[in-house]
Parts: sequence; structure tokens; C-alpha cells
Amino acid sequence: MHISPDIFREYDIRGVADPYASADLTDEAVRTIGKSFGTWLTERGVKKIALGGDVRLSTGRIRQAVAEGVASTGIHVVEIGVVTTPMLYWSLYHLNLEGGVMVTGSHNPANMNGLKLAFGKTTIWGDEVQEIRKIAEKGEFVVADKPGSIEFEAVSDAYIAMLTSKIELGPRTLKVVCDSGNGTAGNTICRFLSGLGCECVSLFGMPDGRFPNHHPDPQKRENLTALIERVRETKADVGFAFDGDADRLGVVDERGEVIFGDRLMALYWAEILKKHPGAEAIVEPKCTMALPEEIQRLGGKVLYWKSGHSVIKAKMKEIGALFAGELSGHMFFADEYYGFDDSFYAAARLLRILSNAGAGAGENLSRLMASIPLYPATEEARIPCPDAQKFAAVARIRDKALMEYEGLVLDGVRILYPGGWGLIRASNTQPVITTRCEGKDKKALTFIMEDVKKRILEEGLPDFDWTF
Repeated sequence: MHISPDIFREYDIRGVADPYASADLTDEAVRTIGKSFGTWLTERGVKKIALGGDVRLSTGRIRQAVAEGVASTGIHVVEIGVVTTPMLYWSLYHLNLEGGVMVTGSHNPANMNGLKLAFGKTTIWGDEVQEIRKIAEKGEFVVADKPGSIEFEAVSDAYIAMLTSKIELGPRTLKVVCDSGNGTAGNTICRFLSGLGCECVSLFGMPDGRFPNHHPDPQKRENLTALIERVRETKADVGFAFDGDADRLGVVDERGEVIFGDRLMALYWAEILKKHPGAEAIVEPKCTMALPEEIQRLGGKVLYWKSGHSVIKAKMKEIGALFAGELSGHMFFADEYYGFDDSFYAAARLLRILSNAGAGAGENLSRLMASIPLYPATEEARIPCPDAQKFAAVARIRDKALMEYEGLVLDGVRILYPGGWGLIRASNTQPVITTRCEGKDKKALTFIMEDVKKRILEEGLPDFDWTF
């Protein structure tokens, strides 16, 4: 059958799931993808995998279809039910499995869904995802004499117990507001944090795949409005927001100020570099220049690398990195954890720092962050551009920009201006070009914004507004 090649993206498979009549991810398409992945895994000797999913309305049928497809190749499937993506990752260790599928649309609109595919103990990406596509297009599947079994095993209680065993908070009791955005985090986050000794206030904790209160994407400030209000109302020490599958973390301090992932990483590095002086720190091009400045001040070594959770995890494994993260809120701890992105664990690491900071003196998060520069910067803007055109457009912008300025070209181009930088890159997950700018002061930022916007509009792309 025909499956749109556009759904096979850099890090995963994503497409329209509803309405069904116009869906990319029909049952037949997903069953075919399951056969392709099962064939690919069989060639690598895998016998059993985990399968889980988020709370989207389409996830249940997609889970069933992918299970049928994988099982048809003879691979056994362990259904772990409605889980966060980090639970799926951890199940590979807990159940001693060498592969898995997480059905999730992550932070995409409610009508979208997708498949994150794991081999060994990490997600596949890039060429490996394209290999799954090619098998599906050829229709050359392994067909087992006896299909694999499909069994169910709950993992959430064991997962929470594991997390709790890895974190011990300091003497200070903290009040925390958790905005699950009606996603998968709502089932377990307050149970976990209460078990650590925190007072947990739940916001939009009831799972609902329609996401009726706001979209679960903590990178967008407009999705944090209710969290900010509740933190202020309850006089909480910190607020946490989770995306739809809970692999990304959003943070709001006790004043209701948003702390994005790049500055938050600087706080984590302050803890890690005390124990591991001189460690190598991976920094993605979207991040504030305050992050490499702070890493170097603390004695760490900066290594710029491409954006993308799978890409960064692969690089971490290659160089033995202890920690990395993304502006979007993916945090990868390998110093005391497994190295995959887990928002619950990242939240607990922040609580450990906060609960030990100024114990008895009432130290708060805003004061801890005050030492990390907050340069004027835009949020990430997303400009629509067809998948077939976006990489070529960015390449043309890059080549012209490098005739005038130096730049980092690992992922699109981060143009290095005298007073800051402007990033222009093609998204690997959506048909958009993304851009972000930062300046040492407002005057520098204004110049950079105008220059970056001019370059983007010269490519015939739609006009857009910056947000801050």
C-alpha cells in the first residue's frame, strides 16, 4: 500500500491521525509500518519489544495496529499501556528488552500522532528511520509461521519506585505546581513528587487527548499562563509543565517567570561540574550564549552540536557525556541516570538543587537563576515552509550570510554578529523553518532581528512576528 514518505522524519514517524478519512496513520498504514519495523528488528536478532502510548484519542487504535504488524513478523510484544515516553524508555531496561515503540504525537496538535522507534536502549533516527520506510515501500516483510504473542505488563509503579530511589531531597519542604496539560504526566507526577516529600498541586491532571485547557507544549509561553497564575496564587516554590508525552519539562519560578531550557541547563551544570570538573558539555545552536559562558566559567568544555533529542543522545553516547539538553526542555542526565530524556527526573534534579540551596535561609529559584545572565532574546519563531523546500532555502540563506559574517553550520546557520547571534534552521519534525535571535543588549538584538528577518523574507517565505 502507499504510505506518505513525508511521515518518516529525522527522529520518528509523524502524521495526521484524525480525521480518519484523510489520515496518514490509518490502521492499514500503521500495521504496515509495524511489519516493516518488525522485519528490521528480526534482521538484528530482536525477539521481544515494549509498546506504549500517550492519551491521544487515536493512540489506542494505532497501538493495536502496530502490535499486530510487529507480531506478524514473529516478535513478541509487551504492551505497557498508557505511559509517558520516559516510561517506555525505562521499560527497555526494566524488562530487559532490545526494542520498543512509543505511540505519541508529543507536542503536536491533537489530530496528529506518531511512532518513536527504539532499538537496543535508544531511539533510532536519520538513515535508520528511512530504512523502515524503504521496507514498507518494497513490501518485503518477514512473515512468521507463528505470530508473536501480545501480553500486558504494567510498569508505572516500578518506574515511580525507581525514580524515588534515585533522588533524595534536602531538608527544605517545597510546594510544587504541576501542569500536566491533560497529557500522560497527570497519572503519576504528583504521586512521584509527593513521595519525595513535596506538597504537589495538580493542574489539568486528568488525561484527555483533546487537550481542552491548553496545548501541552511548554516551550510556548501562552501555554504556561494558567501555571503562572497558580504558582502565584498558591505561593509555590516552583511550577512544572509537561508536554503531551512528558519527555520535556517547562519551568516557572516562584514569581511566575518562565525559565527556558537553555538557562536551566546552566543551573544543572553548576551541580554537575562540581563533581566532574572539566567535563565536556554539548550545547545545541538554539541555546543562549549565557550557557557556554557559564559552562566555561565553571571549568567545563563546550562542544556545539546539532539539535534533536535522538541526535544529542547519540552524541552523548559517542563521547561519554554526562549531561546535555535542549532549549525545548529535553534534559538528558547520564551522570546519575540512564541518559534518556525524562521530565520527571529533570524536575526532581531541580528540586534537589532547590531543597539544598540556602537551607533555612529561604533561598528561592529566582535568586539561584539571578547569577546566570538573561540576555534580550526572541522565542523560537516557526515559519511555514514545505518539507521539500525548507533545507534548500536554509542552505541559500546560510551561504549568503557566511559571505558577511562567521557562523556555526552544524544545523542550519547560527550567524555570529558582533553583539549576538541569529539562528535559521530547517525543522526536522515539521514543515517549518525556525529562527531565534539573541543580543547582548536591546540595540544589538534589534539589529539582528531585522537582518535575520530580511534574509528569511528574501526567500519568499511568509512574514512573521517575533515573540519574547
